[in-house]
Amino acid sequence: MKGGQRRSGRVDSGRAGTRDLGQLRRLAAYLRPHRPLVIGTLVALTVAALAVLSIGAGLRHIVDGGFVQGRPQALDHALEAVGLVILVLALATFFRSYLVTRLGERLVADLRKDVFARVVRLSPAFFERTRTGEVISRITTDTAVIQTLIGASVTQALRNLLLLVGGLAILLVTSPRLTGFVLLVVPLVVVPIVLIGRRVRVLSRALQDQVAELGVRVEETLNGVRTVQGFGQEGREAERFGDSAEATYATAVRYARARSTLGAVVIALVFGAIGVVLWLGGYDVLEGRITPGELSAFVFYAALVASAVGGLADVMGDLQRAAGATERLFELLDTQPAVTAPATPRPIATTRGAVRFEGVGFAYPSFPDRPVLREFDLDVAPGERVALVGPSGAGKTSVLQLLLRFYEPDAGQILVDGVPLAELDPVAHRRRLGWVPQEPMIFSGTALDNIRYGRPDAALAEVRAAAEAAAALGFIDALPQGFDTHLGEKGVRLSGGQRQRIAIARALLADPRILLLDEATSALDAENERLVQQALERLMEGRTTLVIAHRLATVLAADRIVVMDGGRIVETGRHQDLVANDGLYGRLAALQFTDAGAVMRVA
Repeated sequence: MKGGQRRSGRVDSGRAGTRDLGQLRRLAAYLRPHRPLVIGTLVALTVAALAVLSIGAGLRHIVDGGFVQGRPQALDHALEAVGLVILVLALATFFRSYLVTRLGERLVADLRKDVFARVVRLSPAFFERTRTGEVISRITTDTAVIQTLIGASVTQALRNLLLLVGGLAILLVTSPRLTGFVLLVVPLVVVPIVLIGRRVRVLSRALQDQVAELGVRVEETLNGVRTVQGFGQEGREAERFGDSAEATYATAVRYARARSTLGAVVIALVFGAIGVVLWLGGYDVLEGRITPGELSAFVFYAALVASAVGGLADVMGDLQRAAGATERLFELLDTQPAVTAPATPRPIATTRGAVRFEGVGFAYPSFPDRPVLREFDLDVAPGERVALVGPSGAGKTSVLQLLLRFYEPDAGQILVDGVPLAELDPVAHRRRLGWVPQEPMIFSGTALDNIRYGRPDAALAEVRAAAEAAAALGFIDALPQGFDTHLGEKGVRLSGGQRQRIAIARALLADPRILLLDEATSALDAENERLVQQALERLMEGRTTLVIAHRLATVLAADRIVVMDGGRIVETGRHQDLVANDGLYGRLAALQFTDAGAVMRVA
């Protein structure tokens, strides 16, 4: 993996962000597939706005036709018209609210699916530099901001825009002179929107980042709650979270103050202008330039326009927050996986299991200047069992990580059956591998779900057979609901050895051609280790196996032992030969022996 590829897998959660409203245009791609909902919402919105605008015309007829001319029947007709308008307005409001809420939820669901689908395909290099809590915050909190935008703020903005345009048009027809005065107020409204809006944008981004930081702290603390409690640090963690919560609150207060100031200034200017318009209009009525009904309608529409302008100013804050949320989400969607399939990947037919490392050099993206493998060469024949041993940091786990194609090598290449991994679809390649890590992941589902993870369609009999081979059947059957027992988050209801056996059963069920064991028996006691080792012996039969050796039994069972140090192979051979050489392996073995039948740790 080259340096540029590494950078493509990074999301900088600390950068300020542009807060450009143009970011919202990217949401249009998610609206296009739902044009009927969009059109229905716009129609309902337009009908509701027209219904509101028609009230002003009714008010003019009531005043001029009913009050001024003294015609009671005009009031009766007005009541009938108002009833009809209210009915239309209620129906239009129902459809607008229902359709826009449905549209917002649909867009957010699609966006969440796309973001998660992208994140779950990003290589481990991405998560070395991006905290999991930050990603969770973006998928949950930021999408909720966008849902609020689509489900409420956008329709309010469009409604206010329609009322503003329609109201101004009617004002212009009613009294161009008074309308001209109203329009003079517009610059007075725009200036505070621009000036205070900048402050709102900055505080909005800061608030979103601090909320994400809160989520990160909660996620990290709860994941390590046993360590927190084991060291008696509950009070300290609560204090740290309290400090973060107070900082978030302080930012939220500043944001609320800036946004409220924006709305208050706009409302004060606009409604102050309405008072002046009413005063000027009164003189126009006295001088016969307009009728009392026209003045009443003018004031109604002026108030409507003022309310619309104030509403637009208020929505501006939501738009700024949504622009920031959209930017953060599309940062994830724009992040390219460091490991990708070629345009036309080589098909994988049958796998013999030949593995070859040719001059491989590698450093983890988080420490690019600290190579963990240097000119690493290794040939593994089909069906051969190779044990990798060496001191901590020798690069043993990195060999498996590269073979799983979690990372790309910086130099050299890796081949399986003579085909470079770079020419294969990484997903298809990984499906022919079986991997048992040192710290296995147990999902919060049932024991059945966890063992079936690699083969979701496996029959229960096959699952039981795999569990029995992994020495897991006994304790699973003893669980309250057997295989249907929920194991808790990360398998919290199981012991370390039980979690390891679940992972081994998962690998057994997958029936891989190439098996990767990263200290797979490290968490087992002596009795269970013997049972699992027997199961692994059956599993390794006829399969290519790379084992990070942890105990003597694993080393003795290997066809070849590869001794690593400093990212290079320093020795290779059988156990007896390596011990006789008095090299690194011999020294490691001597340190771990206690007697002839003892268990030895060599890594």
